[in-house]
Amino acid sequence: GREKILAVHARKTPLGPDVDLRTIGRGTPGFSGADLANLVNEAALMAARLGRRFVTMEDFEMAKDKVMMGPERRSMVMTDDEKKLTAYHEAGHAIVGIHVPQHDPVHKVTIIPRGRALGVTFYLPERDKLSMTKEAALSSLASVMGGKASETLTFGADNVTNGAFSDIQHATNLATAMVSQWGMSDKLGNINYVSTQESFLGSQSNWNASGESRKIIDEEVRRLTDEAFERATKILKDNWDEVENLANGLLEYETLTGEDMMRVIRGEAPLQGSDDDDTPDVG
Repeated sequence: GREKILAVHARKTPLGPDVDLRTIGRGTPGFSGADLANLVNEAALMAARLGRRFVTMEDFEMAKDKVMMGPERRSMVMTDDEKKLTAYHEAGHAIVGIHVPQHDPVHKVTIIPRGRALGVTFYLPERDKLSMTKEAALSSLASVMGGKASETLTFGADNVTNGAFSDIQHATNLATAMVSQWGMSDKLGNINYVSTQESFLGSQSNWNASGESRKIIDEEVRRLTDEAFERATKILKDNWDEVENLANGLLEYETLTGEDMMRVIRGEAPLQGSDDDDTPDVG
């Protein structure tokens, strides 16, 4: 559906031969028609700024990132140590995501600051998901914890930064939903411990659990996040050459996408460095 909406909004926009609206549609879950129209307009503006006669896939990728994460903050000065830490952090997310089952494919990794993030790992859903299996949820937990696990392995536990704040928040929310709402804990059973009430002020969620149940929920959330961190650490240790390859590639190219990213992970040179590319390939 999003692919067709994009085609309608882009019908008066000259598109380059590399533009794949289906791929763009896959990478924009939750976008409304207005969001997709804004995406096409942003891509056209990107192309115009670079003096292109038509809109390329790179323009769409840059526009999508801006709409989803905010504009690039290239003016933000990062030290070499901060760049290295960010590169290993994002490499950790990506490598764990590649090696766990039922996980969305890794689409792009960047260490260019965007919004509030110093780096971002993007995934490309193969289809819109209306439900999530327990295995997929556990895989997502592991990839979320991959950033901190990579920092720990690279720099030591005492040098881990607060850059994993949003990761920990995401992991906590996911693990809490698994055990308190989705029935994915043997200790808590198939009970929804969260009651949601609708009012003119919107939705309000309240705990519908005794003190003892709340204690078990906390223990189960801690267990799931600890196990996810341990799983991520083992995957990274077992595939450390891939982590090193990707982190070093990010330090050199800043952004890696698709086949270029996979080539770098395998220890090969990306194709983006050809002479006819005037900017790093992010699409």
